Amino acid sequence: MKLIDTTIPDVKIVELCLFGDTRGFFMETWNKKTFAGLGLDLDFVQDNHSRSRQGILRGLHYQIQNPQGKLVRVTHGKVFDVAVDIRRSSPSFGQWVGVVLSEDSPQMLWVPPGFAHGFYVMSESADFLYKCTDTYAPEYERSLQWNDPTLAINWPLVDGLLPLLSAKDVQGVSWQDAEMYE
Repeated sequence: MKLIDTTIPDVKIVELCLFGDTRGFFMETWNKKTFAGLGLDLDFVQDNHSRSRQGILRGLHYQIQNPQGKLVRVTHGKVFDVAVDIRRSSPSFGQWVGVVLSEDSPQMLWVPPGFAHGFYVMSESADFLYKCTDTYAPEYERSLQWNDPTLAINWPLVDGLLPLLSAKDVQGVSWQDAEMYE
């Protein structure tokens, strides 16, 4: 297992060791001691599993209190996963990282607390799993507009069609109006 840097130093790609043969494969996706040895001493309190069909965009979500760090992976399908730094004190404030995660690649993404997070389903469907460092607190959840021009995220939209959003995400706020971390 190894960490791969992204353009934002706190966001990491986690490359897993995949052991496979004609019977299938095995890979360890979480080991507290191994992650601590890589510099990610994390305590997870909640696991989530989301299934979505092609063209669904979930996000960009964050909790203004009880911020969640997320270790994310795809077990079926393919997504474009995005983390946006919303920490005013950070040198990468306002920057984003986008990574393609798929069932065919033994990679995960570490999205630390202080980031808005979202993903777009590129395949026919996708199963998205993530471990969280804090519990879901809907009263503190916020949503940034997925297509805010200030962020200018280059979403790989299938056939150029607009994504399907939840009612909550349709109401996402602009970068200028969003609550941020200090």
